[in-house]
Amino acid sequence: MNNKKAYDLWRSAGFMLGTSYRKVSALFQSRLKPFEITPEQWSVLYQIHLEDGLIQKEIAERTGKDRPTTTRILDHLEQKGLADRRTGDRDRRSFQVGITDKGRELILKTLPLEMAANEDVRGCMSEEEYDTLIRLLIRIDHHMKDILERE
Repeated sequence: MNNKKAYDLWRSAGFMLGTSYRKVSALFQSRLKPFEITPEQWSVLYQIHLEDGLIQKEIAERTGKDRPTTTRILDHLEQKGLADRRTGDRDRRSFQVGITDKGRELILKTLPLEMAANEDVRGCMSEEEYDTLIRLLIRIDHHMKDILERE
């Protein structure tokens, strides 16, 4: 007879964050499908929309992605005509990334879809619970960043 106490993954923050993220992302993905862009690509394009001329490193930091992933996403956005890269003004070794008119138009059409997906998440909790959730997620994010930097 096995007397080991089972570890309950449903009480694991990492497991629950992962499963919840995948469900929210799948919802947004299904809504973005007609626009032929993924949530991952959308988040990068949105940052470029907010501040045209960012360098790739800044985009990676603002989206929480590593540099190789950011580069791959930018390659896709450029191929789709949504963004462009040009030699940086401050550093010729880096590229500034700009949004095209087509990219700006896509963001304006799809931002309501992201906002609606967020409202769907909020629909299962009170305003106070949502604010607490966001504060806790930010705290976890900063804490895990500190741990990763030490390792």
